[in-house]
Amino acid sequence: MRVHGRRKALALAVALLTVASACSTSPGDPATTPAAATSGASAPATPSSTVPATAVTPEEAAEVFATFTATDNVLRDGGDLRLAMEYVRDAEARLTTVAYLSTKGEPPRRTWGPPTLYVPRFPAGESSPWFSVLTTRDGHLTMLTFAKSGDWRLGASARLLTGRPAPDIHLDADGYATAIAPADKSVTISPQYMGPLHATVAEAGADGVAAGLIAAGPYTTDVAAEITAARERAKKNGFSYDSIFSANDNPVYGLRTDDGGAVIQYSLSRTTTTTTKTAEDDYIPVPASARWAISAPVVRRNLKITEVHQYVTDVPPSKTPAAAEVIAHDGALTRASGQ
Repeated sequence: MRVHGRRKALALAVALLTVASACSTSPGDPATTPAAATSGASAPATPSSTVPATAVTPEEAAEVFATFTATDNVLRDGGDLRLAMEYVRDAEARLTTVAYLSTKGEPPRRTWGPPTLYVPRFPAGESSPWFSVLTTRDGHLTMLTFAKSGDWRLGASARLLTGRPAPDIHLDADGYATAIAPADKSVTISPQYMGPLHATVAEAGADGVAAGLIAAGPYTTDVAAEITAARERAKKNGFSYDSIFSANDNPVYGLRTDDGGAVIQYSLSRTTTTTTKTAEDDYIPVPASARWAISAPVVRRNLKITEVHQYVTDVPPSKTPAAAEVIAHDGALTRASGQ
């Protein structure tokens, strides 16, 4: 039944793929076309005459992207969360769920720009290949990563911060990107440590053990300052408050940049708990972002909120160490409970 449903959604999207393909190859306004200066990245100008077989080619990646964007809007139009979950995984699965639930099954349609593809040259026998895409989503430059495990699904997405240019991802002579290993030591922070270090900075700020490794900003030290202020405010009002970031089991993706560094895409979970300390009639307000999950405007004893956040961070090469910088983010409240 699942296979039938997925094929049905694909059939519904077929009529839109021609339009999507035309959009991806037609000239775009420089203000809305991603990576306009490198728009040829998805199709190498001078391919090698002896390109080895790979697990995924730029042509296949382009087809995956076109199919996903067309199908996603078909499913959003129909409010079909069950089928939508067939096309996403990892952090994107949780964020897709809340996109449907928080809108009562009416998530807004997406508008997509032409893609610039960053396809790593995986060996033909690679069991879990992936590739990244830089595109405009709803008018904002966004980095997506699709991963394959049986079928292709969107696993990660993050919107570039305002004013941030497209990252300078390195491409070889055939137009392929280079994936870096989880334990790669040629960069100041290996991909496997990116999530835990970011979580530490988001909680402890400039005074934590990871100070200096990741640059200060709205998704690092500013968050730590907000947590500290909220904890003090709650204490004065007779509550206890804590907010914890944690790395999760979702994959981490790293691509080599022209300077020898990397852009690393990963996700974190954040759990915030507020609890009354007395038996008096103290009430905890439920934030507007959680009202789809908790209908009451306040809860009596405790409130627990879970969020999922996705990031892309620009990490310098080890030969020229400097603080890594968060360049893209996306996230939402995914669960809330209280009593």
